[in-house]
Amino acid sequence: MAMSLLEQYAARIGETVTSDWFDVDQARVNAFADVTLDHQFIHVDPERAAKETPFGGPIAHGFLTLSLLSHFAESTLPAFPDKVIGINYGFDKVRFLSPVRVGARIRGKFTLARAEERKPGQIQLVQNCSVEIEGSDTPALAAEWLSLIVYG
Repeated sequence: MAMSLLEQYAARIGETVTSDWFDVDQARVNAFADVTLDHQFIHVDPERAAKETPFGGPIAHGFLTLSLLSHFAESTLPAFPDKVIGINYGFDKVRFLSPVRVGARIRGKFTLARAEERKPGQIQLVQNCSVEIEGSDTPALAAEWLSLIVYG
């Protein structure tokens, strides 16, 4: 007998997966600044950021780092079966722990913490995730990410 979708997710609880490294360059930071209208100099002015901040240069927006979780998840987690969609349901907790300097490489790390039927045709997943910075012991962020799987 085939496992139900809920049983398939439940079997993965505790499993950790890590994405490939991703380069954070100034062009991407500038594009994010344009989209979000957040042009604070610490992100978009390398000379001023080097002189006037403790970071030694520009840093990525925290929300840029957070938004890359979708890319990391898509490139790392198993694909949904046919006629199944995943919806971002939000976060119970997000902490920005360390700045991501422009030129750094980052990657996503995901551990499935819970998979629960919310109602027929819906499964809520809770992922503990972090964004690691290459060469750093402190991640850029840690979060508890909720997704809603809709099927049926």
